[in-house]
Amino acid sequence: MNRTFKPSFGCLIAGALLFAGTAQAATWSDTFVGYRYGTDFHEPNNPNDVAKNIFQLGHSSGYAYGSNFFNVDALLSDSKDPANNGGGGATEIYLTYRTQLHLSKVTGHDFSFGPIKDFALSGGVDLNTKDTAFAPRKKMFVVGPTIKFAVPNNGFADFSVWYRSEHNHNGIPSAKEHDVRFDDTYQLNLSWKAPFQAGPVPLKFQGFVDYIGTKGTDGFGDGTKQETLMRTSLMADVGQLVAGKKDVFYAGVGYEYWHNKFGNKPGLGTKTNAPTLNVEWHL
Repeated sequence: MNRTFKPSFGCLIAGALLFAGTAQAATWSDTFVGYRYGTDFHEPNNPNDVAKNIFQLGHSSGYAYGSNFFNVDALLSDSKDPANNGGGGATEIYLTYRTQLHLSKVTGHDFSFGPIKDFALSGGVDLNTKDTAFAPRKKMFVVGPTIKFAVPNNGFADFSVWYRSEHNHNGIPSAKEHDVRFDDTYQLNLSWKAPFQAGPVPLKFQGFVDYIGTKGTDGFGDGTKQETLMRTSLMADVGQLVAGKKDVFYAGVGYEYWHNKFGNKPGLGTKTNAPTLNVEWHL
């Protein structure tokens, strides 16, 4: 595995997409703050169920040639997931940014047929930091094609095949390497939002699933495994139901499934099945 970090062609493409997306004025936008809580989260090599309070800021918008998505989570663990050198539970900040160039908008032609609405070129970055002994500092780039499916009621469903490049940190003193350049691999992503009505209750079912290929060896020299992360929620439009204010305040339940977390082989703390309570307030 190549441990010397060099900007790959995929990273350069992702950077170009980021510049293209941020340089355009927004044609529509949606910004929200969210909160979710669960008690059944897990961390590798940790035997405990971990409770987390998760605060979220999200933003999505459209521009002349495509769309942007930004999200940052602040994940506050209880003492079962301790911060380095004590002081209570750990705090993690995780940032995600994605941008898309829509083929129909770039070319001015309609490419829809059957269930397919459009095609896109997607790119983006993930960044994180956490104040544990492991001290991760993730830098991950993705780029690749996306199929955009038609979903009623202003919903969406995107399936993407991404080239993935990741650099991270391992602060454990016994690690063989502390600045880890994983092998480039692939990532399959399905993300969706499906609004619907159940009697008098307006609802939306939303979420994403990631499937990530093996990425060489980690900082301990151990081989990585394929990784699956799914995060979903079923949310009721409480604002519309109670006060007639549509798409403002949602409340509901969520679920997180994470298998081979961070690419670790099956073992202690590498699998999560965590139901959550969720709320969203759209500004």
